[in-house]
Amino acid sequence: MSLHYDVDAVVLDIEGTTSATGFVVDVLYPYSRARFAALLAERSGDPEVARAVAQVREEIGEPDADAARIEKALNSWLDEDRKATPLKTLQGLIWSEGFARGDLVSHFYDDVVPELRAWHVSGVRLYVYSSGSVAAQRAWFTNSPEGDLTSLLSGLYDTENAGPKQDPESYHRIARATGLAGDRLLFLSDRPGELDAARAAGWHAVGVRRPGEPYFEQGVGDHTAVGTFDEITVSRSTT
Repeated sequence: MSLHYDVDAVVLDIEGTTSATGFVVDVLYPYSRARFAALLAERSGDPEVARAVAQVREEIGEPDADAARIEKALNSWLDEDRKATPLKTLQGLIWSEGFARGDLVSHFYDDVVPELRAWHVSGVRLYVYSSGSVAAQRAWFTNSPEGDLTSLLSGLYDTENAGPKQDPESYHRIARATGLAGDRLLFLSDRPGELDAARAAGWHAVGVRRPGEPYFEQGVGDHTAVGTFDEITVSRSTT
């Protein structure tokens, strides 16, 4: 049975939804862990790096923390899979370089890209809202196995420009940024807390449950669930 939504935009989570969490954890996390020290040493003067370092110092309560202490904090957060904004910023910079060098190619489930293209052609706008930084999202969609997909996207949101993913206000913020009412937006995610927050903001929300993903057994609460994107039909109202 196919679900049908009359909406103007679909907002996509990445890990567990468009792409395998295992790829991020097993490939991207070790890649960034191995390069934090070099990034902190070689690009400390970059405004984005400097801002992230200041955020780490503030979060750990150590205003004089040196690069070694910053790296230790980043690795600790990585071990916890903590969605800390400065960690995501620095990972995004490292991954962007890795994608640009050809070290990395992103992962998408087979059912995702054909549907994204079909939805885009039908006039539905596509956005990304991920805990990964905007830089990481852009690199991810630029360097897919099927080439550059960024032309399909109308905007990118992360925990810095939108807010925490389990806070309804973040979804209100995205709605205001897109100029769309909540009931014209559909959010796809594998995490029940995120789906709850989107629904609380007046959005449509559908859970994506893929075998092998961390949230598969837990389920998506009382939200409608699908196993693949081709179970969803979206179209804009013609009236």
